[in-house]
Amino acid sequence: MGLFTRDIKTLDDLFVHTLRDIYYAENQIVKALPDMIDKATDTRLRQGFQSHLVETKNHVKRLEQVFKLHGVEISGVNCPAIDGILEEADEVAGEVDDKMVLDAALIAAAQAVEHYETTRYGTLIAWAKQLGRNDCAALLQQNLDEEKAADAKLTALAEGTVNAKAA
Repeated sequence: MGLFTRDIKTLDDLFVHTLRDIYYAENQIVKALPDMIDKATDTRLRQGFQSHLVETKNHVKRLEQVFKLHGVEISGVNCPAIDGILEEADEVAGEVDDKMVLDAALIAAAQAVEHYETTRYGTLIAWAKQLGRNDCAALLQQNLDEEKAADAKLTALAEGTVNAKAA
């Protein structure tokens, strides 16, 4: 089902479709993070990625709770956006020889992922509230708060040491 197909007729349909989109995305991120952990050379970056892997697994669990609360089947739908972001990150990382520059590239890639997730969660929260699903919105808000915190930590790490080492 594409984003703008006849299968989406109501805001509820759109909510469920977007929920499946972010569910797919979070699962892809769970698969991609171990490779990012292996490639990172900065100790704090590696620890940050490890911590975020644990958080991301919890995001998946919360999304599964949202599916159950909303009474729909737990399933993902292909998300070309996250696939593209992760593919680009992998390609860029493969082209960087300098380990300090690689760490800066990994942070940039991780932030692209965080920003995608932030937009999805913000939208889902607004729609959940509009649909009278404050229970779902509360769970989605927890994920959004953690995504924003991860992005802030990445910015601090980049601006604090990693970018200077890469320069």
